[in-house]
Amino acid sequence: MADEEVPRVRLTPQAAELVRKLRAAHGPLMFHQSGGCCDGSAPMCYPAGEFRTGGSDVLLAELAVEDVPETVPFWMSRSQFEVWSHTRLTVDVVPGRGSGFSLEAPEGVRFLIRSHVVEG
Repeated sequence: MADEEVPRVRLTPQAAELVRKLRAAHGPLMFHQSGGCCDGSAPMCYPAGEFRTGGSDVLLAELAVEDVPETVPFWMSRSQFEVWSHTRLTVDVVPGRGSGFSLEAPEGVRFLIRSHVVEG
């Protein structure tokens, strides 16, 4: 598959299932990934529009999830994007507690990014 055919961001089946569950409970969603360490390096899931994006953020993808009526935007801070611009990202779910600000925190799981380097 050519690099341009590889989506910049995708969800694992487990992450898509969690998005469906969170969408049913909270309405339309969005992701944002900032830079930094610890929780700042994990994708955070919010109700759509709850996290204010601006000129310091890049919209990487509009994720289509089966049985979710709208796409889920995935934003990243521009400084983080500059570091990761040569990668494709996969949003996954792992056991454990992430940030209390991300919607999945009470579920006993957290979203996690797996990156894949793209030749170029």
